Amino acid sequence: MVSKFNIPVIGEGTQSTNQRRHSYVDEGATVGFFTDPTVCIGCKACEVACKEWNDVPDDGYVWTGNSYDNTGHLGASTWRHVLFLEQDLQKGNQITGPVSLGNGDEGEDPFRWVFLSDVCKHCEEAGCLEACPTGSIVRTEVGSVLVQDDVCNGCGYCVVNCPFGVIDRRPKPLPNAGGAFKCTFCYDRQKSGLTPACAKVCPTESIVFGRLDDLRAQANERVRQLRESGYTDAQLYDPQDTSVGGLHAFFLLLGEPEPYGLPPKPEVPTIYLKSSWLAAAATAVGAIATVAFAFAFA
Repeated sequence: MVSKFNIPVIGEGTQSTNQRRHSYVDEGATVGFFTDPTVCIGCKACEVACKEWNDVPDDGYVWTGNSYDNTGHLGASTWRHVLFLEQDLQKGNQITGPVSLGNGDEGEDPFRWVFLSDVCKHCEEAGCLEACPTGSIVRTEVGSVLVQDDVCNGCGYCVVNCPFGVIDRRPKPLPNAGGAFKCTFCYDRQKSGLTPACAKVCPTESIVFGRLDDLRAQANERVRQLRESGYTDAQLYDPQDTSVGGLHAFFLLLGEPEPYGLPPKPEVPTIYLKSSWLAAAATAVGAIATVAFAFAFA
């Protein structure tokens, strides 16, 4: 896109769904996030905006020393996390220069640095929602998964039932310690026709907010463009063929999902309940038969 001053503009500028007001909640439209790390610059504006709008407490200001990625992972006090991924792989049509290997020989030295803004996936079939015994976790009109912290009793069932390790309980002495917290999809903003804070401030539109079907079409087109440009390992991470049933916050990845901390085939833990109950029933039948046999021949 080119502005009226003939200056190139990233994305769609003021016409982007990230900047326009909307009525998705009133319409009951299913919305989502599409995150594209190939245009992310690692500025962490999304992290800051999320914390400021949602009044999320700090997570310690502890310098890990391992990377510029100092937040490390998602949690009760980090609802957006910009991953800094360093790999000895080629990025697209990157020209890898020669490097001395120390023995007089020279070899190629591929290197790529990828930034990915991670967030709660708002699964179509959400393990946290299924496991919640108090009804504090609900599905909203726009398809997002919302934790009502004033109803949560801090049992932690949601924590162990999230296949992505997103939700967690907030430790003391932080505010509302003991309760479970995660991304709310800025549901309060959406009810007022506003875009979620992280997408609103993203300067490169690495995070795009909008109708889920539109985003999936846009994402498929983006993958096609990247592959034509030499990014042969570009793919979408939106596991619709598992018990998760697809994501409302999905990602474009370069390479496989494991280096990004994403399971290749995430499953909702409750799918194993049937086999567990069958095993328990078989055990019970066996125990009853054993006792009856013992009494019969005592």
